[in-house]
Amino acid sequence: MKKWMMAVTVAAAVATLGAGRVHESAERKAVERAVLDYVEGIYEIRPEWIDRGVATDMAKRGFGRGPDGAYRESKMTFAQLRRLAMNWNARGRVDPKTAKKQVVILDMLDKTASVKLSAAWGVDYMHLAKYNGEWKIVNVLWQADPPAAQ
Repeated sequence: MKKWMMAVTVAAAVATLGAGRVHESAERKAVERAVLDYVEGIYEIRPEWIDRGVATDMAKRGFGRGPDGAYRESKMTFAQLRRLAMNWNARGRVDPKTAKKQVVILDMLDKTASVKLSAAWGVDYMHLAKYNGEWKIVNVLWQADPPAAQ
């Protein structure tokens, strides 16, 4: 192969890899944005942000602790999550600017992603799917932070 042909081939391969990374970066940001719409919608009392980041047929279940410290399972629909966003921080439980919201993308393909969200209430493990070009949360499994070790 002639040197100029090899240079063109290498340049094309580098350009293709670079384009893939830009696309991948944009997709990762879109997944993160859906998760942030969820948590910030709750923190900032903005249920319309839930509409942006969460599928209307999502399923949410998890384990919170009652006054006695025992875990209790709860299940939530999209409509209940939207109501939660209207009420959870209405009395200022957390400052939206400083409240915990760490998003870690655990795995991501072209149509699905798994994410861990650490928030003021505990940890949410989420599954997202890409519908019509938009990432939406479809499943949430959460748990309140465990009691401190004694």
